[in-house]
Amino acid sequence: MPATVSPRPPIAAPSATGNDAEFLAAIGRHVREARERRGMARKAISQNADVSERYLAQLEAGEANASVLLLRNVARALGMTLADLLEPREHSVEQRLIRRFLEGLPAHRLEDVAFRLMREFGHEAAARHRRIALIGLRGAGKSTLGQALAHELRAPFVELDREIEREAGIGLSEVFLLYGQAGYRRIERRCLERVVAAHPEMVMTVGGGIVSEPETYNVLLLNCFTVWVRASPDEHMARVLAQGDLRPMEGNAEAMEDLKRILDAREPLYRKADVTLDTSGEDPATSLAKLRRAVAAE
Repeated sequence: MPATVSPRPPIAAPSATGNDAEFLAAIGRHVREARERRGMARKAISQNADVSERYLAQLEAGEANASVLLLRNVARALGMTLADLLEPREHSVEQRLIRRFLEGLPAHRLEDVAFRLMREFGHEAAARHRRIALIGLRGAGKSTLGQALAHELRAPFVELDREIEREAGIGLSEVFLLYGQAGYRRIERRCLERVVAAHPEMVMTVGGGIVSEPETYNVLLLNCFTVWVRASPDEHMARVLAQGDLRPMEGNAEAMEDLKRILDAREPLYRKADVTLDTSGEDPATSLAKLRRAVAAE
């Protein structure tokens, strides 16, 4: 009588505990942040990806299908990353060495090194020095300096805010009211890409909040020689008021503290610029001379 062979029990999916739960939560967070950056509703993603909105909600909540954990375990056993397993490709010795070097860097240095490589060796490395972009908060002197520098260089002067208004057919405040923050950022990104493509040489000013949108800011950093035009909080406020704009003070006794908080929060982002130009306590002619020297040195 032949021996009875018991069926092999099914392999159980790993329980999402500890590091697994953190991994799933990270995937969900990345999906949610990517969706929000693009201003897309969950329904739109659902239709494009051919998955249910319920699944997307579970995914963003860190409750993805546990099979992704099994796949990650296989990748680890092979000494590969999950990305390598999902998108196999051949790598040269040089690529593997560079990748190993990057993987060994601490997280806080990785972004800086990656940008240096792209700036120095990217396809726009040489061209970007002919496009000068002034960034920073309103009141630092971007427009005054930008117009003057463009005149000296005999280059086009572009204000990205005006390009946004021209494309939308309405003022900036109306753009925010009509399209919301996400819609405004989409138009801003589209206008920036169009301006960069149309101007191999220019001097441009951009809104102070562009640094808060990573993908758009990266387009700017990779395609333009960027100058952070800064001033002290007191001078920022005084210059805006001198222009006749009383909005910073209207109904807001803590306007100066708000301005300082914005500057503190954005400073690490502004410091990614190629050059920092401090205009505090200076007349426009002095600041322009400093800007001219900074641009000529590159």
